[in-house]
Amino acid sequence: MKGAKRSREYGEGSPRKRKLDPIVANKIEYIDYKDVNLLRKFITENGKILPRRITGCNAKNQRSITVAIKRARALGILPFSGSV
Repeated sequence: MKGAKRSREYGEGSPRKRKLDPIVANKIEYIDYKDVNLLRKFITENGKILPRRITGCNAKNQRSITVAIKRARALGILPFSGSV
């Protein structure tokens, strides 16, 4: 089967729809480490930072979210693990 389409054989059907960046969609210009309500959307209940493929953020916004979460943790605004 040299000429067969491999995508159908391996279940790769139609391409997936790209997730919309929530930062761009809400027109947020600056991600502030003091905005706890925004940052809580990007961490799990265990306190882990969600990856880009789940949040749908672009690389630049994901880096700024990560920096803001780490700053908030260092200042005690967000917990390091679990919800308190």
